[in-house]
Amino acid sequence: MDFAFDARTEELRAKLLAFMDEYVYPAEAVAHEQRERLGSPWETVPVVEELKAEARRQGLWNLFLPDSEYGAGLTNLQYAPLAEIMGRSPQLAPTVTNCAAPDTGNMEVLTQFGDERQRKQWLEPLLAGEIRSAFAMTEPEVASSDATNITTHIERDGDEYVITGRKWYISGAMHPDCTLFIVMGKTDPDGEDIRRQQSMVLVPRDTPGVTIERAMQVFGYEDHYHGGHAEVIFDHARVPVSNLVGEEGGGFAIAQARLGPGRIHHCMRLIGMAERAIELMCERAVARTAFGKALAQQGVVHNWIADARVTVEQLRLLVLKTAWLMDTVGNRGAHTEIQSIKIATPRAVVDILDRAIQLHGAGGVSQDFPLAELYAGARTLMIADGPDEVHQRSLARRELKRYM
Repeated sequence: MDFAFDARTEELRAKLLAFMDEYVYPAEAVAHEQRERLGSPWETVPVVEELKAEARRQGLWNLFLPDSEYGAGLTNLQYAPLAEIMGRSPQLAPTVTNCAAPDTGNMEVLTQFGDERQRKQWLEPLLAGEIRSAFAMTEPEVASSDATNITTHIERDGDEYVITGRKWYISGAMHPDCTLFIVMGKTDPDGEDIRRQQSMVLVPRDTPGVTIERAMQVFGYEDHYHGGHAEVIFDHARVPVSNLVGEEGGGFAIAQARLGPGRIHHCMRLIGMAERAIELMCERAVARTAFGKALAQQGVVHNWIADARVTVEQLRLLVLKTAWLMDTVGNRGAHTEIQSIKIATPRAVVDILDRAIQLHGAGGVSQDFPLAELYAGARTLMIADGPDEVHQRSLARRELKRYM
């Protein structure tokens, strides 16, 4: 395994680091001020559109997509350090470079499983940043950690599918530019193979029977930059049969293909969040005095900073190994490592952010620093894309299988 950055990665890292310093970090406060003046919290603030135009001009656009026909054509190993840099400002940087979930996963689904018409109608505008999208899988009435539990019905009626169900925490759905839902439901609820009961269909937002019921909060945050999280009702919503993604019964497999890259992208960005937290800890420690000496001279602060640095270096190596395996042996061959980083990274980054908040005192839980919002995002990732316990169960069973 060689984790040295190649020439293209070095070039993009340099451009992205400069873009962050010159445009993104200064825009964080500007975006907050602009949002306070908007008529609706879901409108896009002007500075975001300005940053998107600049990112496109600099070629910092669609870096996540390995398909060179549609995206930058980078490997996972090449993209990892770039996603880490974006993770230092997770509310702005992924959005303005068109590398934000859930659009990234939806574009990957359409690239891999969409037909020519679907790619023309939906993928191309998503790649251009002209529209946004959402992925409707999680449901409030069942334990969605087991995807076979979903109860949304997708019933065929002639040349149409009729979708009925309730979804929630549907990321991006509150954004006014969100025009498409990829909806997972059951087309064969009584099928013998519980992993062949599900299918995915494309449902335009303006389809009759689709209702955005309410915005869902995450630790009190509404995540405006990413389009929020919504509860969505599908009440006999009808779409053409041609809106099926892939084949009937293929929904579970498509979901697994979508979630693998999504999980490692989250972990890449989490490392950037941890680096931002360490930076803020160090700045605070040398700037504040308590009980006659700087916080930077307190032994407990030394421990926090040292432990954070060691943890980040360990996590980065595991994420890079996972990226390398995904590139060389495929997502299935990297299954153990993908689950390992999904378990380890959010948990460790939450701990680092917790120490950073503690070091900042009241400021740490305020809107004057990004730490509280970073904490909410990192803590959520211990649930999103499969809770830790599900991955622990699967990983342990794979380990035990060799001894049974």
